[in-house]
Amino acid sequence: MPSEHPSAYSGSTGKSSLIQKWLILILTILIVFMTFKLLKRYYGQPDFRVRERADLTQSELRTIELFKESSPSVVHIRTVGLASPMDQFSMNPQTPSQGSGSGFIWDRKGHVVTNFHVIQKADEYSVTLADNTTWNAKLVGIAPSKDLAVLKIDAPRDQLKPIKIGYSGDLQVGQTVLAIGNPFGLDQTLTTGIISGLGREIISVTGRSIRNVIQTDAAINPGNSGGPLLDSSGRLIGVNTAIYSSSHVYAGIGYAVPVDLISRFVPQLIRFGFIQTPSLNFLGVDDFVIRKLKINQILPKDVSGVMVQSIMEGGAADLAGLKEIRIDDSGNLHLGDLIMQLDEIPITDANSLLDALEMHKVGDEVELVVLRNNKKIKLKARLQEWKNDQ
Repeated sequence: MPSEHPSAYSGSTGKSSLIQKWLILILTILIVFMTFKLLKRYYGQPDFRVRERADLTQSELRTIELFKESSPSVVHIRTVGLASPMDQFSMNPQTPSQGSGSGFIWDRKGHVVTNFHVIQKADEYSVTLADNTTWNAKLVGIAPSKDLAVLKIDAPRDQLKPIKIGYSGDLQVGQTVLAIGNPFGLDQTLTTGIISGLGREIISVTGRSIRNVIQTDAAINPGNSGGPLLDSSGRLIGVNTAIYSSSHVYAGIGYAVPVDLISRFVPQLIRFGFIQTPSLNFLGVDDFVIRKLKINQILPKDVSGVMVQSIMEGGAADLAGLKEIRIDDSGNLHLGDLIMQLDEIPITDANSLLDALEMHKVGDEVELVVLRNNKKIKLKARLQEWKNDQ
């Protein structure tokens, strides 16, 4: 007999099925949650909290300390070239030229050393110290052939911290160096690197070679010129003077004039305003003329040196008995003496003679080996100051 209540059974079954579905869903959620907790515990999660900085290394601490000790000796130099008169055709006034560079305090008298090319085209100079005080400066001395210049400011002695002077004769490739300056007009900036080469040669604004230059990979950008290159003890070992780059931005090769040259010439610039150049006081024949004489077999091909063209009366060459180029009564041309050696230094051209002379001082006696009439003779000469600089 058919049931009187068929819907009661089906309703109970539907409820049971719904409960089962909910239980399965809840169980699934619990399983997923527990799995997530287990995975989190197993693998962990990155901690995005800011952690305290680890202790600085001894090397970092030493570099920081060196910068703190040395930076008060470094200055920022600004230059201004006064405006030229109005162009008579365009009637447009010329804008004053401005420049920027670095330098360092030499002594408590206010002398500041920098590169000649930093102040070369300027008429006015100002020096900003590390304490941000700015002082008008006057030009004391220049040595264009060494790319050196000395300025002076009238700042109180207690505001001036002279740089510690080192020695460049014992430098080694691989040695750590630090460069401090004001690149691109920025406040004092520190770059570090190593000495990547020694005994390099660069050309000064006068065309003279500056020899024994230090090469470094420490970044030296525009504005670093004139600033100090320091060793790992914070002592001056060179003056940053040039970068090897056609675009004039850092290219991994920088140069610095060695401190031994700085120590030698800066006192002269302070005292005299120029370098007292020891000289034989004669005018020499151009180097290309010597090459022509050798090509034409007028001089032996295996000789080299500087030929005396004319002698200044009463000069060191004159007193030593050197002979200049002359024409005798019969119209015959006689070559001047060819200076081949000064003391133990071979002379190959005009630059090498100037370098040899710069290793001496005014008043020194030197021995010369000269070629006269294809015979070598020795003469003694006492060096004088170059008369054309008087």
